[in-house]
Amino acid sequence: MEMRFTHLMIPSVILSSIGHVCAAEKNTTIIDNVAYTQAQRLVSIEQGRRLNIYCTGRGTPTVIFDSGLGDSMKVWGLVQPAVSAVTQACSYDRAGLGFSDPSLWPGTSANIVGDLHRLLRAARIELPYILVGHSSGGMNVKLYVETYLSQVAGMVLVDPSPEDLGTMMWAMDPASQATYAPYMESLQQCLRATPSDFAPESELLKKCVPGPDPRYSAAINAVELERGKQHGHLSAWISEQQQVWFTSANQVRAGHRSFGDLPLIVLIHPPFERMGSETQELRDEKNQLWIRLDNETAAMSSRGTVRTVQNSGHNIQLDQPQVVTDAILEVVRATSDRTKPAAHPKAAVPDRQ
Repeated sequence: MEMRFTHLMIPSVILSSIGHVCAAEKNTTIIDNVAYTQAQRLVSIEQGRRLNIYCTGRGTPTVIFDSGLGDSMKVWGLVQPAVSAVTQACSYDRAGLGFSDPSLWPGTSANIVGDLHRLLRAARIELPYILVGHSSGGMNVKLYVETYLSQVAGMVLVDPSPEDLGTMMWAMDPASQATYAPYMESLQQCLRATPSDFAPESELLKKCVPGPDPRYSAAINAVELERGKQHGHLSAWISEQQQVWFTSANQVRAGHRSFGDLPLIVLIHPPFERMGSETQELRDEKNQLWIRLDNETAAMSSRGTVRTVQNSGHNIQLDQPQVVTDAILEVVRATSDRTKPAAHPKAAVPDRQ
């Protein structure tokens, strides 16, 4: 689903002044875990609404995965098994995605953080947490740390979307901003449709529901196709898209605070070529912007670092799962000198936003 960010013409960048990770050729392993074809554990977080969570392994700290915009927990299918061989690892589906019930509230980062906090408490997931977020999921876990810093022992951001990225790129490339409103308006057609309207090979199906992904088994793709046609799913990812560069970005920005000595690794992928009609000068400016924003995120902790992962695209957890696993386990080891919370604190859950 992260492909739906492409209308922004957002490239990846290379950080020549930051660390680089030499990696093998892109992974070709197919994810076929049947756990991604059905709900695993549906936990009630409020009256009439449940979220799906999938925990494997034992031990602490507990690693919590949050996926990118519109994605379900299946994107961690190559990383979670390796991490859970060392400690407990939990992935989950946000409201309306995967097998989780939809929400009546907008898909803002604050609402997502509130849901996750309720979920972890209701499911009695042991503290402390290491939060791992991909793409826009990086904004969510960043806000979680800003809100509940005492619960978090470390963080790994996998090709994250910095909260200022969208608006700043639009400022330097107004042509890309001009495509946003028409794109969002076109998605209303998806919301007006019923599952029976999505005829095979139709333009409506192509616009609203991603096609089969060769990185997943036929069984997983079949389930994704059917769930992708449901109004609750369509409403959830479109709401997240509507909010990401506006309300969600503002919420993350407003929560900025020092992360102290929190172990923090930011993984990014190498640069794309020029896109569309943009000049090389514009591409370079975008690259430099991303460099600055990733550096700013890493600088929120005295132990923050940024690393470029070679031979990868935006989905580093799929292209180079071992690199992501290694980064997570590095943070796990780095938490040994941090104090473990005695029990789940009774922190206030933020109001819906």
